[in-house]
Amino acid sequence: MKRRQFIKTSATVATLAPALGFRPSQATKTHMITFSFDDGFKKSFLQLADIHEEFGLKACFNIIASGHMPDFQQVDDWILPELMGDFDDWNSLGARGHEVMPHSWQHLNLTRQDPDEAKKLISKCIVYFNEHLRGFDPSKSVFNFPFNASTPELDQHALTLVRAVRNWGNGEINPLPSKKSKYILGCRSNGPGNNDVWLEEKVNTFLASDGGWLIFNLHGLDDEGWGPVSTTYFTTLLERLVQVKNLEIIPAGMALEKYG
Repeated sequence: MKRRQFIKTSATVATLAPALGFRPSQATKTHMITFSFDDGFKKSFLQLADIHEEFGLKACFNIIASGHMPDFQQVDDWILPELMGDFDDWNSLGARGHEVMPHSWQHLNLTRQDPDEAKKLISKCIVYFNEHLRGFDPSKSVFNFPFNASTPELDQHALTLVRAVRNWGNGEINPLPSKKSKYILGCRSNGPGNNDVWLEEKVNTFLASDGGWLIFNLHGLDDEGWGPVSTTYFTTLLERLVQVKNLEIIPAGMALEKYG
């Protein structure tokens, strides 16, 4: 789809949304979306915070705990040491009301590690967040598995430390949060190229569904990270979505705290 056609489609959906039945009940929202941004790209994350604030929203950021350290090594083609922010940045975003959560110690696929070593890396990440992120409360936090790769054993270990874990989960759409003590949250991601068209299609399909909680695992803006979204598209997407009356856009941990 060409860019001009793509923007036109977005505008058309915005116009048609009320006619397609995207109306809320009086009591609750039927649809919830979390845009969950991984890794810790300083430029993108600071810009994403500004974009969310433009529409009265809070952003959901998940940080590699050692990403700012001098010995941090490049991961694949997308996570580069020179792109990463530090905990001064993350504390600043937290002070602005955005959600900052753990996304591993060093971005390894933990299912490919010795299980005991993988558990130690999870614990090390949580300890570091507890010591360096102001206001961090493990009992209210979400551990976002790198590569969304986990096992039941690793899930259960992480859930002794945090309230929820995010991985591929068992289905594309999660139930709306309820009064459960622990959660395994599924998400969807796409890459490595630009995600604008994929995200547009997924969002529109979700809005036309009966509802639930859809978590999009995203990364950076424009040319940063695996499967980035463009700044222009994401801004226009949020501008449209805040007008959908039965939809709430909310970070994962805040959703659990608000409704769980």
